[in-house]
Amino acid sequence: MGLVRSAQAFLATLLALGRTRLELFSVETQELLVRLVLLMVGAVAAILLVALALGFGAVALVMAAPPEQRVALCAGLAGAFLLGAAVIAWRVRRASRLRPFAESLAELRRDGDALEPRE
Repeated sequence: MGLVRSAQAFLATLLALGRTRLELFSVETQELLVRLVLLMVGAVAAILLVALALGFGAVALVMAAPPEQRVALCAGLAGAFLLGAAVIAWRVRRASRLRPFAESLAELRRDGDALEPRE
């Protein structure tokens, strides 16, 4: 009878542990989705406003320049825009390397370490 109760207690503990890990996973998923939506909305708004500002600014600069320097100014502005795009792409790529669910994975790793037999 004692062995059956021990097995039941062990299974209950495993189920509680699994439920806790799933709850943590659920919370992290919700946080990730909220953060993603906010990032997307903010990014789209910022991109639209920056594109408008850069476009109008570039047109104003080109119109204010003497006619013989307009081609060189357009080339310089295009180069500056390309450099800005490269910097932004580099930062986005660096930010995309963050691992989602890092807390859940760390907890599961600790659980596995705790369940390994000790020598």
